Parts: sequence; structure tokens; C-alpha cells
Amino acid sequence: MEHPTTRRSFLKNAGLLSAAGVALPTIVPASVFGAGAPSNQITVGSIGVGGRGSSLLEDAANQANVKVLGVCDVMKPRREQHAASLNKRYGGDVCTPYNDLREMLARQDIDAVTIGTPDHWHVPAALLAVRSGKSVYVEKPLGLSMEQLQAMRREVHRYGAVFQYGTQQRSMAHVRHGCELVRNGRVGKLHEVNVTAPSYGFEGGSLDPLPVPADLDYDLWLGPAPWSPYTQDRCTCWGSYWVLDNAHGFIAGWGAHPLTDMVWGLGDDPVMAVPVEYEGTGKFGTGLFNAPYHWDIRGKFANGVSFHFTPGGDCVTFVGERGTISVSRGGLKTTPEALAREPLASSEIRLYESRHHMGNFLECVKSRRETVAHVDVAVMSDTICQLSMIALFTGRKIRWDPQREVILDDPGASRMLCRPMRAPWHL
Repeated sequence: MEHPTTRRSFLKNAGLLSAAGVALPTIVPASVFGAGAPSNQITVGSIGVGGRGSSLLEDAANQANVKVLGVCDVMKPRREQHAASLNKRYGGDVCTPYNDLREMLARQDIDAVTIGTPDHWHVPAALLAVRSGKSVYVEKPLGLSMEQLQAMRREVHRYGAVFQYGTQQRSMAHVRHGCELVRNGRVGKLHEVNVTAPSYGFEGGSLDPLPVPADLDYDLWLGPAPWSPYTQDRCTCWGSYWVLDNAHGFIAGWGAHPLTDMVWGLGDDPVMAVPVEYEGTGKFGTGLFNAPYHWDIRGKFANGVSFHFTPGGDCVTFVGERGTISVSRGGLKTTPEALAREPLASSEIRLYESRHHMGNFLECVKSRRETVAHVDVAVMSDTICQLSMIALFTGRKIRWDPQREVILDDPGASRMLCRPMRAPWHL
């Protein structure tokens, strides 16, 4: 029986031939294989297909030359409905539903996965995927501890994986242009950076234990999180976002967007773009939804520029001696207004151009080029969330060494850089 050549097997065999000293052409014409050639088609699996994860699945499935071969979710109706919908589109049994991500990741015919699980599963799922040879699109925020971020970065680089962070504003032209204006000194000497992110102020949530529904694998939903009883609100989208066992709340869940834009404007450099001091106050929810719904974080960067992070609309504002540049999902605003219309000379700094975030990820899976929101960007952005949370938990000023990635002179705060994981899960 003949087995169809897949993109993964084609590239593996090509690598073996190359290692053996057999010369291969740099570009293989599509006509050699046809429209379904392994060099053209990308095979995808989706882990977590509710809420935002469902949008990632559809976004990937709607791209040219993509086949979704697997959907994984611990809620049986959800995974089966998505698989059935895709199989109807494909006209056959192409997409398989999975309860356990490890079963899907064991497949050798899947090139890449999208990860849209609850936040506490982002890094553990992505690590399993990278170690199985897959490229990963990981929804924000990245992780729940610095230890998780560092493990993710280490393994992506170790395995040479393609990684895209789900901060799609980096694929918006006006965001890129605003950051280019900052990088090229249009506001003059920078004085302060102000970041705001939405927070819907969720409190409450039922703590009353209930029987686990028969169509939910609750133990796998919890995964690396501490064991806790099932309640009517825990396995909802708000339970995923607003429970400290599973997330940090929107300080990270929404904060990742403007913080990643800020990091871009400041050079994508961990020394210059990540503040070195953090202090502030926060208000934490009561009941099941116990994550912070309000925060007021002040700090400074290594060069003395001040940093302020609060709830509000999605925005980062760079304040300099000659004006301001505000970048958000909704647009670009400057003072003076003419600043936004200033053309950039060919000799000035130009940033990575991506016109579609999922499209950029899938193109990079084929080309092996770095994505617009690669893992180092994700770690820089998420570091700011982690250290802001530690400042809220301790009530103390946190001083950060960005080169060694350690908290200075505070052993208690330093212990918060790690978070235990429920067995058998580990980094």
C-alpha cells in the first residue's frame, strides 16, 4: 500500500539526504508535486477550541493550503462539533477529534498547532507541542510564572520551532507605523510610557461544588493547576480568565496586547524595553473570580524613563519632549497630529511587516523565518505582567535585573518567579 507524501515526511527525507551529502535544489517547484504538494500544504491541529480557541481554529482553517487534521478539547460536544464541521467542509473524515492533547501531538503528519486553552495550559501544551516537533501559535498571555516563560523560550530555541504569540496588533499597519515613529525618535527624548488595558471588574463566581458533567474531562481541564472542585462558573471563559489558579486576570490577558506594542516601540530589547522597577496597588476579586480587576503599577526603565500601567482602553502612549504617540487596536493618535503623517526616509528604521497574524505564522512554518511576534517578544511582554503581579502580591517595590532575569534583594518575591504544577505535569 502506498502512503501519500506529507510535507513533514518530505522535509524529513530531504534533511536526511542533505546530511548524507546529496545535493538538493533550494526551491522545489510546485509543479513537481501539484497543488497538494508537501511543500505547499500545511497540516494543523488545534488545542482548545472554545471561545478564542475557536477563532484561532477558524482563522487557520480559512488560510490557503491548510488542512486541519485534529481538534482537541476536554469538552466532548465542542471537539466533536468542530471536527464534524470541518469534515463536512473537506468532504470526508479528515479531521479527528481528541480529548487528550498528547494523542494528537503524537501524530507525525501535523506540522503546527494553535493553542487556545485556558491560560494555565498555554505553556505546558506548547512545550509538549514543540518537543513533538510542531510549530506553535500560542494565545496570550504566555505563562503564569517566569519559570514557565524561560522554559518556553529555551525549548523553542532548542528545537528550532516556529512560534507566534497571539498579539495580533503586531500585524496591524498603524501599530507598526506608530512604533516606527517612536523608534526613529519622532517624539524626541522619551520621558514616560503609559499603558492601559481593559478590565471588566469581574467579582463573585460560585464556589459551590457540583458533580462533574459526563462530557467533560475535568481532571484534564485542571491539568497542571491545583486541584479544586468543579463549580458552575469554573470551566467557563470567565472562570478561565479570572481565577488565580488558572490565570492572572486581564492585567495579563489583555495587558499582553499594549505591552507587546510597547516592547516593539522600545526596540524589542529586554534591557531597554522591560522596566526594572515595579510598585503599586491592586484590587482582587472575592469568590471564585479572585484575580485582580484593578491595578495601578508605576515603575521605571533602566534609562530612567517612567512607566505607568493601569486599567483603561487598550493603548500605549509614548510621551517625549516633542510630542506623544498613542498606539491602540483602534488606531494611531499623535500630538501634534501632523506627526502621524510624517513619512519615513528609506534610511530610517523599518519594522517587520506582517499583514495577517495567522497568515504570517503559517508562512513562517513553510519558510522557517522568524515570526512578527516570536518567543523572545512574548517573554519580554509577559515578564512585565509577571513582575507587576508580584508587586501587587507583595506590596513592595520590585527591582529587576533584565540581563540575569532575577529579582534583586527580595528572597520572598524571588520565590514567586516559580509556580508548582500538579503531578504528573511538569516543565
